[in-house]
Amino acid sequence: MAKVIRARNYRWDSVDIKEYKTDGTGFRDITRQTLLGEADDEARLNFITRYFEVQPGGYSSLEHHEHPHVVVVIRGHGEVILQDRVETIDLHDCVYIAPHTIHQFHPSGDEPLGFLCMVDRERDRPQIPDENTVERLRRNTAAGRRLKI
Repeated sequence: MAKVIRARNYRWDSVDIKEYKTDGTGFRDITRQTLLGEADDEARLNFITRYFEVQPGGYSSLEHHEHPHVVVVIRGHGEVILQDRVETIDLHDCVYIAPHTIHQFHPSGDEPLGFLCMVDRERDRPQIPDENTVERLRRNTAAGRRLKI
């Protein structure tokens, strides 16, 4: 059934705010809302649309996976680690994360970083980089400066 999910102040009607992940560490002060793609009446969607919000000082997991995904910034600004580089991201920027690209999101300033994330419904689980990879990234001044684990 077609529908509209109304939003107010970066919150969507009848959509629960959930923990970013239910297990593990390596992330801080981040929540998610699944907007489309998981409900029974959305089974034909091949993708899931989620909204993530990272509070100032927080960050997402440093991870990589086989599936690509797309992120569109709709609140605040920040930085994203993409493999061994750091890119600034601002309102309405679109980020393509290719398969097995190590990535991590960080807000800048006093406002949360909020972004829509579109991902395949069927996908592999995120993987945390091994110690050798993390050490190599730490030696890179741009990525190493922002990297959080």
